[in-house]
Amino acid sequence: MASKRTEVQVRPGGEADLDALTAIYNHYVRETPITFDTAVFTPEERRPWLLSHPVDGPHRLMVAADTDSQEILGYATSSAFRVKPAYATSVEASVYLAPDAGGRGIGTLLYKALFEALGGQGLHRAYAGIVPPNEASTRLHERFGFRYVGTYREVGYKFGRYWDVAWYEKEL
Repeated sequence: MASKRTEVQVRPGGEADLDALTAIYNHYVRETPITFDTAVFTPEERRPWLLSHPVDGPHRLMVAADTDSQEILGYATSSAFRVKPAYATSVEASVYLAPDAGGRGIGTLLYKALFEALGGQGLHRAYAGIVPPNEASTRLHERFGFRYVGTYREVGYKFGRYWDVAWYEKEL
């Protein structure tokens, strides 16, 4: 049985996307160890995060939307890696997809747009933390030139157990 191919538009995220972005993120908070947040957010609680990703500069938010329905299928961000000034040329990159949007190349479209947008921003490195096992995320990051640099062992506690975080870096 052939499935209908979804046309996807990737664009900067904005205020109108806040509810959908919050719903996607809350799925990962509730259902997975992929994020170490343990309590869901309201859109209002998530607004400072949204505002920390303007349409220009090194900290970006790109969203993928179904061209027909405008349903948000996922998002990618580049965020501050650490808060101290010497870290300003490094960012942490991440991708979150709607629960039914995996395996369709949407993460690839998002990262392609994100890294294109980051060109000329004076950035030196991008980092990504992946909670194993997450083969899809590992493949996506390696496809974009990230390489494994080490693992923080049992660094997060969620769902009654400890989780590792494998770290990857990419030269920008």
